[in-house]
Amino acid sequence: MKSKSYAAFLLAGTLAFTGTARAQAPGLALAQKQNCMSCHSVTRQFMGPPLHDVAAKYAARGDAVVYLTRKIMEGSAGVWGPVPMPANTQVTQDEAMSLASWILTLK
Repeated sequence: MKSKSYAAFLLAGTLAFTGTARAQAPGLALAQKQNCMSCHSVTRQFMGPPLHDVAAKYAARGDAVVYLTRKIMEGSAGVWGPVPMPANTQVTQDEAMSLASWILTLK
C-alpha cells in the first residue's frame, strides 16, 4: 500500500511541476530570446538580480506590470546595485509587458 501511495504522490508532484514548467516556458523562452538571461537568472544572483527577487520586491505594487515594463524598455540604474540595466530597444512594448507579467509569476 505504501508503494501505491508513494507512486501517486510522485506522479502528482511530477504533473504539478511539468504544468508549472509549461506555464513558464513561453516567458522563459522570450527572456532567453531577448537576452535577459545574459545578465539575469531566475533564482541566482548574476550580473543583475534574480528574477525571483524582482518579482518578490514588486509583487505588492498595484502598477507592477506597468512599472517593470517601463524598466525593461528604458533600463534602470542604482536600484539593485552599481551595475545599470541598459534600455532594451529591441524589445517591443507587448514583449516587455509579457516579460514583466511572467517575472511577477516567479515570486
